[in-house]
Amino acid sequence: GNLLLQGFNTAQHICLSLCCASRRSRGRNYEAELQRCHPEVVPVDFGDYHPLKPIMVTDTKTRRGARKGSTSSSSSSSSSAPPDPLSSMLDGTDPLSMFAAASASETPAMSHSRREKEDELVGPDFEPWPAKRGEILARFTTTEKLSIVRKAPGPGSSAVSEKVRTRLEELDDLEEGSQRELLNLSQQDYANRIEELNQSLKEAWASDQKVKALKIVIQCSKLLSDTSVIQFYPSKFVLITDILDTFGRLVYDRIWTMCSDPRPLPDSFTVEDVNDTAKETCLNWFFKIASIRELLPRLYVEAAILKCNRFLNKTGIQETLTRLTAMIRGIGDPLVAAYARAYLCRIGMEVAPHLKDSLNCNFFDLLGTFQQISGESVRNQLVQQRVEVPEYLTLYSPAISWILQCIAYRAPEPLLTEMMERCKKLGNNALLLNSVMRAFRPEFVAARATDFIAMIKECDEAGFPKHLLFGSLGRSLACADPPESERLTILNEAWKVITKVRSPQDYVNCAEIWVEFTCRNFTKREVNTVLADIIKHMTPDRAFEDAYPQLQSVIRKILTYFHDFSVLFSMERFLPFLDMFQKDSVRVEVCRSIMEVFIKHQVEFTRDPVILNAMLHICKTMHDSVSFGRDFEQQLSFCVEARATFCNLEPVLVQLIHMVNQLAMETRRVMRGSHSRKTASFVRACAAYSYITIPSLSSIFSRLSLYLLSGQVALANQCLSQADAFLKAAVSILPEVPRSISVEGKLRSSESFLLDFISNFLATLLVVPDHPEHGVLYLVRGLLNMVQDYTWEDNSDAKVRVYISALPLLAAMSQETYLYSIPKVDSNETLYGGDPKFLSELNKLCDTLIGQILDHLKALGRDENTRRQGALAFSLFAVLLAHGDLRNNKLSQLAINLWNLSHKHGYCETRISVRTLDYIKHQAQQPDMAHLSDTIQRLALQSRT
Repeated sequence: GNLLLQGFNTAQHICLSLCCASRRSRGRNYEAELQRCHPEVVPVDFGDYHPLKPIMVTDTKTRRGARKGSTSSSSSSSSSAPPDPLSSMLDGTDPLSMFAAASASETPAMSHSRREKEDELVGPDFEPWPAKRGEILARFTTTEKLSIVRKAPGPGSSAVSEKVRTRLEELDDLEEGSQRELLNLSQQDYANRIEELNQSLKEAWASDQKVKALKIVIQCSKLLSDTSVIQFYPSKFVLITDILDTFGRLVYDRIWTMCSDPRPLPDSFTVEDVNDTAKETCLNWFFKIASIRELLPRLYVEAAILKCNRFLNKTGIQETLTRLTAMIRGIGDPLVAAYARAYLCRIGMEVAPHLKDSLNCNFFDLLGTFQQISGESVRNQLVQQRVEVPEYLTLYSPAISWILQCIAYRAPEPLLTEMMERCKKLGNNALLLNSVMRAFRPEFVAARATDFIAMIKECDEAGFPKHLLFGSLGRSLACADPPESERLTILNEAWKVITKVRSPQDYVNCAEIWVEFTCRNFTKREVNTVLADIIKHMTPDRAFEDAYPQLQSVIRKILTYFHDFSVLFSMERFLPFLDMFQKDSVRVEVCRSIMEVFIKHQVEFTRDPVILNAMLHICKTMHDSVSFGRDFEQQLSFCVEARATFCNLEPVLVQLIHMVNQLAMETRRVMRGSHSRKTASFVRACAAYSYITIPSLSSIFSRLSLYLLSGQVALANQCLSQADAFLKAAVSILPEVPRSISVEGKLRSSESFLLDFISNFLATLLVVPDHPEHGVLYLVRGLLNMVQDYTWEDNSDAKVRVYISALPLLAAMSQETYLYSIPKVDSNETLYGGDPKFLSELNKLCDTLIGQILDHLKALGRDENTRRQGALAFSLFAVLLAHGDLRNNKLSQLAINLWNLSHKHGYCETRISVRTLDYIKHQAQQPDMAHLSDTIQRLALQSRT
């Protein structure tokens, strides 16, 4: 205590150093301080590369060898060698350039009409690829960082001529620096970059830069060899193949246009209808693609323009499909190979759906790679990326499902039998079995449901969960019925597996599928049993809150098959099932769907009490959800009526008070803060509602928080007298706060709750203007008097902590401009305008508070409560540092004494002390805070002796 008071005679002397008539609280320029806290703005030279800049792909004729030692960005070819098809692009005389002007002659309507006729090769019963695109992008996501990185090509063979090598390099590479450095992209950034490349492709094509367009496609295709973020690969495949599809359409439409001069080419054209120029251009494209070094981009780009074979010969598509199918066998990664096969099947179905032999060959090749999935290289890759085998196997699902869909389209029933036999030979591979069940027609699968269940039982649970297999089987059985004699056995076998699923989300996803099979083929007894099982699984830990869509689907399926409401409501578990819909909007939606079915199918009058009571409950739920919209007065009347109806339900009353406060703030928002006479009267009525209702609450902390909240709402709506009444009421009930409260059945001290409330209360008082009849700072004084008289716990520092918390408020009140204010409400800064009498009152209050704090510190020193003494001393030091004017020598000395006292016994955390010293050093660098340099020299870290 003596250390603290060194150099001072009385606490009064110290207080006057903080807030004397000339105001020793530090003057604050809040705007300047806020600007200093902002991060430093660094100018960016947009001429340099930046990772967030759009990808710009530029065409160049510079040879790789010239880049290293030459500053020229381009060079012209002066070789005397005879021109070859690949080099003719340099002088602009190749077929791609000759017909640039003709490309604009085909209208979009012509192109669209032609593609519509081509799409008729497959019927509407075939699910197109675009329908699967969104699902794949939504399902296969990642939080890992992605990259668009160009692999540097290896050195070319010395036997290749310099000119040919240059052509290959131009096809292999984009301009230096365009893609190489695009690292650490988020998933959305990656998708945006790919879309930018797609747009660049279209722009390059439109501006007759065909080679540049080809380069973009090649580089994008190379990205499909990267499996560094393997979970994202299916989505990457979707994004990249969009670019390939665009390129394929552009090339085909371009050549088609060349054949349509002067007369349009018929849809059923033959090779004889194609002119020599179009054939030459088409061959030129295939030559360019054949020169791509790497296997994967060469394969994908040639597949993209597969349809162009129609311009060259009759058997070109079939021959190319066979060759590309064989080329895929050279891809080492089984996942990459699977998606390459899927793309080839997709293109094959678009241009030649009748050529099923190549599709079957692709599938059989895929089966041959299944052993690779369990190989060492794949296992090492999964360990490195921390991916589990079941998750890895799901990555194959889109590819395998698509290939099987193409094979199974309009296929005869014996093909399914053949596929099932192949699955058995592979040990009932779960991934393959799942795709087979989803690809073939439901009636084929339903007829063999018992056989499929036997195969599912023999599958390995670890690789692919069985409930997913039963989910796929259930989808088929929801559309087609198995033999009647097998139905009950099928349901029992399926539910034995479903009910054992531990994850609530996995369980409800599968159960929701099988509900339809149950409703289609069984009575209310079986449906009731299923509902009981769903309730049993989804009630623990309120798991139903994350499964509302699936539970709504269950209700819709039941309503589809059960229209007799006497049967429906006689199910013991139907109404308890409805009780799981506890989100208001969802519950109302479910009740509405039940009501719609009732109105449609209940054509006869009924006196069934079960139906009447159930429908009354449903109608009441819908009635309670009715909104009054912008009729605020009607909403307030509703709250008044609800208060009378539920006067004994405290949670309802609390919610009603919140609703009325929200109503007042919504009125303020609609009026944009400028109330009319009518709306001003309305918000005062809202305040009166809350003021009348709050005293009826039994919880003291509910009353305190609602008084404060309602006062803030009243203040925001310029209801000053109402705000004053709320805040006075809150202060008046502070003595009623008990020293302990029950929290979750256990008694706990109420101090922490009370201190939090008082801190919020003090923050509000900064903007509350003084009442003209009650004197200066009457609310602050009233609060502090209540704190002084409150019976705190023994050995508690809570009261002193409130005093310390009040000092920043008083310092803020002494500023010429307050830190924050309420629009259209004049705070004390406006009322007093820095009046000396007002500042004098602040000084006296500071005098009293600091005197009480220092007396408490001395008392702690006498009682040897050094840890508490040090903590409080450091808190007061922090307040002086932040709000006091330390240019005053006495105040600076007081701060130093408090620092030394807080560290005297070594209880202050070193980490906090070091950060505090760093903060002071940083502040000392500000022009108006240079005096802190002297203070920092006198602050030292001390440890316990």
